[in-house]
Amino acid sequence: MLFLFVFSAKSFKMVSISESGDTMKAFGKKTAAGLTAFLLTFTSLLTFMGAVVFADDFGDDPNDGIVTAAERKTDLLNEVHEDAPEVSAASYILYDANSGAILLGSDYDVQKEPASMTKVMTVLLALERLDQSEMVTITEEMAEAMDNITEDYVKLGLQEGEVISVQDLVYSAVIKSANDASLVLGMYMAGTEADFCEVMNAKAAEIGCTNTHFSSAFGLSTPDNVTTPYDMALILNEAVTNTNYPEIAKTLNYTIDATNKYSSERELNNGNKFVSTTTYGYEYYVGGKTGFTNTAGYTLCAAAKKNNRTLIGCVFNAADPDIRYSDLIHLFEYGFSNFATVEITDSEFAPLIDETKLQINDLLSDTNLYIADQRVVLDHYITTTSSRAQLGSTNRLDLSETVIDTQADKQTLEIPLCKVYSDKTYLIGTMVIELQKKTGVVEVNPEKITNLTSVRSILITFAVLSGLILLLVIILLIFRARIIKRRRDEVTKRANML
Repeated sequence: MLFLFVFSAKSFKMVSISESGDTMKAFGKKTAAGLTAFLLTFTSLLTFMGAVVFADDFGDDPNDGIVTAAERKTDLLNEVHEDAPEVSAASYILYDANSGAILLGSDYDVQKEPASMTKVMTVLLALERLDQSEMVTITEEMAEAMDNITEDYVKLGLQEGEVISVQDLVYSAVIKSANDASLVLGMYMAGTEADFCEVMNAKAAEIGCTNTHFSSAFGLSTPDNVTTPYDMALILNEAVTNTNYPEIAKTLNYTIDATNKYSSERELNNGNKFVSTTTYGYEYYVGGKTGFTNTAGYTLCAAAKKNNRTLIGCVFNAADPDIRYSDLIHLFEYGFSNFATVEITDSEFAPLIDETKLQINDLLSDTNLYIADQRVVLDHYITTTSSRAQLGSTNRLDLSETVIDTQADKQTLEIPLCKVYSDKTYLIGTMVIELQKKTGVVEVNPEKITNLTSVRSILITFAVLSGLILLLVIILLIFRARIIKRRRDEVTKRANML
């Protein structure tokens, strides 16, 4: 194995090159340069070794100061956040939609009944799959299913044979939280509520939910209609990011025109206090959904956007209908003030990537390999504390475990990309390099390997070492002469004093 140390002012990197062929041949050719590089870097190694991040350390250890992609989701929960707001709800989450990080939370992966927050998924599917101008006729099957909704659940009052638009049903489900409207949307899309719940569960799995099971299209109080604060945040994020759900959720009043079953208009007033009141009105609110049943308690999910950052908050099983709003406002304000979402661009790593390619090309110059392809896989957002972000960061490509096998026909190098803060290093991507062996290469004027060639290499190595030793001797002699002169001067000074 031949280890080449590459030192720069920014960082210390080590590339390990595996050579399964004639290692001594390469050693004889590179010894002089290798020894010189060793002497230059050895003293720096002791200073910089503490800052080197090795690939062996990239396991998911929450206490090693290195945050992997898998750890970024919950890493901030391991830190102590002073003055974090107290939340009254039994479980809650504050989720950064840009980076996927959980900023604050409690029991965020525990299944609970979402109540009418279920409607976010129903409306999301309706916005994705249906034309809003499409007209829906209430069938006998829909009417029978609606009759099973008890009187303590909010209804729009749809009737069998009524013709109403998808848009009217969507606004009714979000603004009025009309359970019959949400049920009709589900049955219209899938035929039966049971079949629609399968669609809901498939969509939940698609967007990353792992602890969600829907058995109701509108949020019926039942033990098998459950989700978690984390999964609910994913669902709401999908709705506010990829559909016009924010426009619907922020509508204060909506009018349903007369239908074939209703001779007058129906006025809908938004019951969400983020929209309908000044007490809990929140300027950064972009959409959400309330919920309540006796078993679920008061629930609320909401998204807030400020300076291109989107935070999602969810509270489950709150004891009070109003405190759920203040809980989320406090969470949002704390999140926007005490955490920073850092955008990572390809361009900021471009100089390091170009430098790395040059280094690897230089290493390949005496081999039969070449870079066939190169790409960068980069996570474009990370979230950290505001105090850490204000201190700044540096970028690094870690080459500590990069191994090149000169005999392999094809190989892939995966080089970690790091963003380094004073107390923490985030692994935010990978530089992937595909190496291939050259084909049809004809060596022009090949170097002839003879006994004289080996002797010449040894003589060059000896000359370099001799020169370094001579330089060291000269420095020692100069230092010794200065000491002798200083002592003579001291003796002369004492003699004059006597």
